[in-house]
Amino acid sequence: MKSLILKTVVLIFAIYVVVNLIILETQLISNDRTLSQKQEELQATNAHIEELQKMLDNGEEQAFIEKAARERLGYVYPDEQVFIDPTAN
Repeated sequence: MKSLILKTVVLIFAIYVVVNLIILETQLISNDRTLSQKQEELQATNAHIEELQKMLDNGEEQAFIEKAARERLGYVYPDEQVFIDPTAN
């Protein structure tokens, strides 16, 4: 009787450990994917920062200001025509 109870407890514990290992492996894979995505985003952001820094270093303040006004604020010159693509995201 003692042996049967001990075997049952050991079996339940082994199943618990295996299930937890599978869950942890799944979470690890998911976290690795998230890390890869975040690293790609970081590289893109760093490239953008380098581009802006080069513009500032080259004395292109006017171009930098114009780019910021166009991209962030949607400004255009008075004689420009702006076409908006309604199908674009």
